[in-house]
Amino acid sequence: MSKLYVTRHGLTEWNKCDRICGSTDIELSNEGIEQARRLAEECLRVGDIDVIVSSPMKRALRTSREVADRLGLEIITDERLREWDYGSFEGKDRFTSGFAEAKAAWGCKMPDGGESVFQLVQRTYNFIDDVKRLYPDKNVLAVCHGGICRVIDTYFNDMTVERFMGFFQGNCQLSVYRL
Repeated sequence: MSKLYVTRHGLTEWNKCDRICGSTDIELSNEGIEQARRLAEECLRVGDIDVIVSSPMKRALRTSREVADRLGLEIITDERLREWDYGSFEGKDRFTSGFAEAKAAWGCKMPDGGESVFQLVQRTYNFIDDVKRLYPDKNVLAVCHGGICRVIDTYFNDMTVERFMGFFQGNCQLSVYRL
C-alpha cells in the first residue's frame, strides 16, 4: 500500500504576523528556509519518498527544492495544490471581521473573486484521486499550504465543521496517509 505524505510550506513573514495569505505569492522567511532544511532531513530519515509534487507557489517550491535536493528527486508542480484564493481578504489580518464566517460558508465564494470551500475541495480531491491513479506503487510527498492540508485530511478522516475550522498543520509538519 502506498502513502501520501503531506506538508505545509515553511514559514513566511505573513505567517508570522497572522496575515491572510492564500493566492498572494510570497517567499519563505529565513526561518522558513531553515524549517524546510529540517523537513528535508526528516524526509531523508523517512526513507521511502519516491515522488515530490508541489504547489507552484514560491513558498511551496522553495520548501520542495530543499527536500528534492536532499533526496535527489525532481519536483512535479500541480496547480491544484495552490492555496485557497481568499479574494479581498488577502493580506488582511487573520482576525478581520467576517473572515471566519466566510470560511465556514462552504458553498459561497470568498468575496471579490475568491474560491468557495467546495471549489477547494473539488480540486484537492481530484489531485488525490490522480495521485492514486498515477502512482499506485509510489510514496508521494505533496508540498502545499494550510488550506490544502486541511482538505486533504478530510479526504481520509471525517471532519465536523468545527474540526475543519480548527484544523491546523504547522509549517513543514509532515503528515502521512495510506492510499
